[in-house]
Amino acid sequence: MTGNHKDTSITRRRALAVTGGTVAAGGLVVAGYQSAFADDATTTTADATATASTTSTGSECMTLMSSVTEGPYYLDGALVRKDITEGKSGVPLTLRLTVVDATDGCTPVPGAAVEIWHCDAWGYYSGYTTANPGGSAPAESEDGSTADGNTYLRGYQIANANGVVKFETIFPGWYTPRTCHIHLKVHTGGEKEDGTYEGGKVNYTGQLFFADEIAEEIFTLEPYSKHSGTYTELADDMVYDGGGASSGLLTLKAVHKSDPSKGYKGSLTLGVDPDAENTGAGSGGGGTPPGDAPTGTPPSDGASPSASASS
Repeated sequence: MTGNHKDTSITRRRALAVTGGTVAAGGLVVAGYQSAFADDATTTTADATATASTTSTGSECMTLMSSVTEGPYYLDGALVRKDITEGKSGVPLTLRLTVVDATDGCTPVPGAAVEIWHCDAWGYYSGYTTANPGGSAPAESEDGSTADGNTYLRGYQIANANGVVKFETIFPGWYTPRTCHIHLKVHTGGEKEDGTYEGGKVNYTGQLFFADEIAEEIFTLEPYSKHSGTYTELADDMVYDGGGASSGLLTLKAVHKSDPSKGYKGSLTLGVDPDAENTGAGSGGGGTPPGDAPTGTPPSDGASPSASASS
């Protein structure tokens, strides 16, 4: 139940323009689940265009969602990589996100960079490992992993011809006063450089959410169960607005229905406007990091990431 990625050094970072975009409505998201989990290697550009046309159902694609807050735990300069776990323990989560242009018939947006970041099983974020997650939880350092305290559970992936990205991570934990969630940004116009993503603009800043019944079942398992206290359900969250898939609620499929510890596959289609920009200062809060924690400051330069960091 752990990831194995250990290439965490970052040699160069640069502040990215924090800008914005949009998300497609529920019907498109559900339809996009099947295409998102298709075999990427065997799908051609022509196939991708046909798939996008199939998943577009009239006005659904054009129902766009406003950006929401990036929250207080963002750090610039995440690595371009598929596996972001760095050995953090938790229930495996394979995340597939499909980026489409909602202003152009839901055609794929190849080359879009999707960035995600989220807390570990006990509610701690890399870069902010002294932030109290609320309730009662062991110190982040007690998890026994070899994770880099500045980079775990953060990363980019570049969309393929289908507009699809895939991440291997763990099911996030929770922290007061938030429900279980994953942060994300969709970038365009930049490029991979020195193991991270440089330049361009952010077309969408948002958050992904999990059904209460699934999250609460996961939180009865180790290591999540070592974090006790009051969990915030979706209806009481300060950011989630109750709109289902159009508000970032993931479609989840258990790897083994009878054993949630084996993991989940999660998917969502992101209908963005590639010309849009947003500051990332959308609605909702997200908690406040401790006063001595870094704010948008990457760790010191080190050795270049290995080739596996770009997978």
